[in-house]
Order: sequence, then structure tokens, then C-alpha cells
Amino acid sequence: MPNKTIYVSDDDLPLFQRATELAGGKLSAAISTALRRYVEMEEGREEGYDEVIVKVGQGTAVRKQRFSGVLLGEWSRLVGQRNETFRVYRSRKGKYVLHVERSPEWTDSMTRDAENWLSGLFSREALRTYLGLADSDYGFIQGEATLEVLDTFEQLRGRVPDEFFAMITDLGKPPVVEDLDI
Repeated sequence: MPNKTIYVSDDDLPLFQRATELAGGKLSAAISTALRRYVEMEEGREEGYDEVIVKVGQGTAVRKQRFSGVLLGEWSRLVGQRNETFRVYRSRKGKYVLHVERSPEWTDSMTRDAENWLSGLFSREALRTYLGLADSDYGFIQGEATLEVLDTFEQLRGRVPDEFFAMITDLGKPPVVEDLDI
């Protein structure tokens, strides 16, 4: 393989030294990886795709995942005490990416007694808690996020709310290029 010379300014030398360390002593591997990623992202940007970074996992096991895609739509709904948000992307390689975020689910003695309050059956103890004269308790279930990569748009059916699926059906088709003779 031919040698290539890269001139590095004195100010950038610490950056190149750190890259060499991270690449196991092979600076050319670090440069090739960075250039490959740069070319892929720039070509995607020219085609109308964005770099998308999402969080996936739960609690301390949350990690970030990155891909090149275009957002087709977003749908949120409240399920119990938890908010769910569905996002569907079309990736640069024509796959469909479903990212679902579920917020933490909080519960407390006030929420549990809210129905009694509305129906006029509020107990004396619940009223004292509501007024801040007695202790209350609360807790939550950790929020979570998932990412699924699907080969076809039809595979989204049943994984997202029906209304959302209907809303983005036309957007799920790959873009058609119209050649203009102008």
C-alpha cells in the first residue's frame, strides 16, 4: 500500500497522539475509520438524511445508538401513568427504524386516591394527606427505550398504534425520483 504523508500542525499533535493510542498504535486505522464515517455521513446528508442518535436501554444500562435516517413521524400517548413515544425513521439503506421511549411510571398515594376524591368518597386519611397533614408514599418504575430495525414498512403494523401506522403509510414508501427534462 502506498505511503501518504499527513502534515499535522503543532496544535493538533496531541489529538493525533491520542488517536494513535486509542487505535492501538496504528494512526492509519484511526484516520481510515474517521474518513469512512465522514464520507458516509456527508453522502447521506447530500441525499437528505440526518445523523440520528437515540438512547436505548433502561436505568444504568442506557447506551446511545447512531444511524443515518429521515424521520417519517412521531406519535405519543399516555398509558396509565406512563408516556409512550413512537418514532419511525427510514434509514439510508431503506430499512425502517422504530424507536420507542417509555417514561418512568410514577405512582403515589395521591394518585391512587384521586378517583375517590372525584367521586366524593375521599377518606379522612386521604384528605389529611392531600392537605399535607399526613405522610404520603410514592415510587416509580424506570423508564426505558427500545430500537428495532425492520426490513419492510408492513412490519411496523402491530408494533405502533393503528392511527399512527395509517398516518405514516404514504410516507413509508421510498421516495420516487422524477427526472425533469428542463
